[in-house]
Amino acid sequence: MTTRQAITLVISHVAAVAIGFAVGIYSLPILIAPEGPSTAEITSVSASANYTAEFRKDLKDSDTFHWGEGSVAIGPDMISFMGELAPGPDYKLYLSPEFIETETDFINLKSKMTQVGDVKTFENFIVKVPEGIDPSQFNTVIVWCESFNEFITAGRYK
Repeated sequence: MTTRQAITLVISHVAAVAIGFAVGIYSLPILIAPEGPSTAEITSVSASANYTAEFRKDLKDSDTFHWGEGSVAIGPDMISFMGELAPGPDYKLYLSPEFIETETDFINLKSKMTQVGDVKTFENFIVKVPEGIDPSQFNTVIVWCESFNEFITAGRYK
């Protein structure tokens, strides 16, 4: 084996491992995600909502891998979503006093936001609002990827 063949072999194997790692990071959350709540469950929770919002794919920092699309219902005890989110790891649901649609805006305003809970499904979700959090004190609901500091989507509800 020549030096050139050895270098080519090493580079090809390193590239294959890197691609496999990237595909694994993207695929793992999809493979281990629990089943989302049913339409009936979402409808039931949405009935007690005080506010509604829409997640849209056309926000500034939304892209092919980071987006959400559907309807959000915000109540005093539960926040429900009927729609789809781009799959990814470590999604968190936040409430914000200002509408944002970029990672920079999120990072700049994070200290004024309140984390509501984890989003573990990519099709429909219900997140319980912890005691002491009053959604009426905010105007925007945001899905954020905590692991990679990626903006996923946001919707203004008042």
